[in-house]
Amino acid sequence: MKQSMTLIPTLREVPSDAEVKSHQLLLRAGFIRQNASGVYTYMPLGRKVLQKVEAIIREEMNHAGAAELFMPALQQAELWQESGRWYSYGPELMRLRDRHDREFALGATHEEVITSLVRDEVKSYKRLPLTLYQIQTKFRDEKRPRFGLLRGREFIMKDAYSFHATQKSLDEVYERLFQAYTNIFRRCGLNFRAVIADSGAMGGKDTHEFMVLSEIGEDTIAYSDTSDYAANIEMAPVTAVYEKSGKQANELEKIHTENKKSIEEVSAFLQVEDKDCVKSLLFKVDDRHVLVLVRGDHEVNEIKLKNFFEASVVELADANTTKEVLGCSVGSLGPVGVGNVEVVADHAVKGVVNGVCGANEEDYHYQNVNPERDFKVSAYADFRFIKEGDPSPDGNGTIVFAKGIEVGHVFKLGTRYSEAMNAVFLDENGRTQPMIMGCYGIGVSRTMAAVAEQFNDENGLVWPQNISPFDVHLIAINMKDKEQAALAEELYANMKTSGLDVLLDDRQERPGVKFADSDLIGLPVRVTVGKKASEGIVEVKIRKNGEMQEIHKDQLAEALKTILQEL
Repeated sequence: MKQSMTLIPTLREVPSDAEVKSHQLLLRAGFIRQNASGVYTYMPLGRKVLQKVEAIIREEMNHAGAAELFMPALQQAELWQESGRWYSYGPELMRLRDRHDREFALGATHEEVITSLVRDEVKSYKRLPLTLYQIQTKFRDEKRPRFGLLRGREFIMKDAYSFHATQKSLDEVYERLFQAYTNIFRRCGLNFRAVIADSGAMGGKDTHEFMVLSEIGEDTIAYSDTSDYAANIEMAPVTAVYEKSGKQANELEKIHTENKKSIEEVSAFLQVEDKDCVKSLLFKVDDRHVLVLVRGDHEVNEIKLKNFFEASVVELADANTTKEVLGCSVGSLGPVGVGNVEVVADHAVKGVVNGVCGANEEDYHYQNVNPERDFKVSAYADFRFIKEGDPSPDGNGTIVFAKGIEVGHVFKLGTRYSEAMNAVFLDENGRTQPMIMGCYGIGVSRTMAAVAEQFNDENGLVWPQNISPFDVHLIAINMKDKEQAALAEELYANMKTSGLDVLLDDRQERPGVKFADSDLIGLPVRVTVGKKASEGIVEVKIRKNGEMQEIHKDQLAEALKTILQEL
């Protein structure tokens, strides 16, 4: 492709509303342009990267036994109502009505559509297992679109769905697609981790997220410093064992703690450590209230709480609700004397001796509080977030944290959708059974942004060879120079003939502008035709490390082949 014939509108200045590197560089290098908040046009360079990512995805998905199809983005409300997600999905689902006042949604995901399709077409176990996938635009009305392509309202996604007669079959396909995802992200050059995750609004059990390590990631990964264990911080179990100290239990004492609300304020006032305090939080768990206790240096994990109670919705009670249910402010809340709500506690609370907690009275706390003697707990369980330094749940090493960008997610959905939507089949005994399902998603446009986030330097993007929009950036310093122009055209033709994807900068621009744009765009190799064109000598620069060498045109093809193979 000749640069004069395409649209690559580079920018010298960093856009004021672009907060992170990937957003800044994709805008500056002319890969994307914003149309509206969270909505982008993919410019020619951006589209080529997406096509490279999609090609890798297709190769690995096809190799794993999945078949590609393409489903509508416009989805009937009735399908979402069948699954029960029409209202439970939340305001992120974009809803609309047609001229006949029929309700539709713009596809945020396609579980309902694919389930309705397969239930109508597949009736027997003989047609199972079946795995289908698509690459398509998705729509989610994000409250706060941010970070460019990393959190948008319109984005490109690969979503796949598998249907099975047995759990064993689902497990086998899940493992196969897990490996396919690992291959995809490795081929894209990403530094990533596959982590145990929560299924959230998707439903189902057994799920992993593929997280690209990045300081601007919105998720925290808890991983072992000596093993392969990794989990989303919400899902990492705490295996620490808490032993009670041998201290004698002192007499319970109520202390005046005027204007002391937080654990930090109370512990400083009473000159005790945070770990010797009991933090009490009131939650609404579906249709009832539950008082949850954790140690003062720990935080309640709502996902663990939700899973423990097998609840649909868990919400922290606000100040008004706390006052109404327990008669006190949030800062004075405690478990002593509470009889109208259930009390549950994290395992660590059991080890507290002579602790401190709220007295359910404004500006008062209890000192020397001891579990079971001073208050009853209906159940002890793992209710807290894991912390750095905790033992790794797999028994190997200790936990450290990293930030991550989610680029892929795989779920074992089970029969969550097939039962709700009556997607059934006849088994080998002629009995009707619900299909067992799996779901597998990759953020295609997000993957491009994640690569840009990991692969850049002070001069611009540095694309991995596998997904770079072009293999080579061929620059003629002065296209008005006949020898330079002739050699550039000759090399351009030769490179294309040899199968290289090459971008020829044939613009009438100053050399400094061409070199700056080349670094900004970030193609793996730059070949410059300059003053030694009459000798047939060009300059070759490797983008990622800046190595430069002069090569004669007759050796160029072999040199480029070697360089690109080694990248």
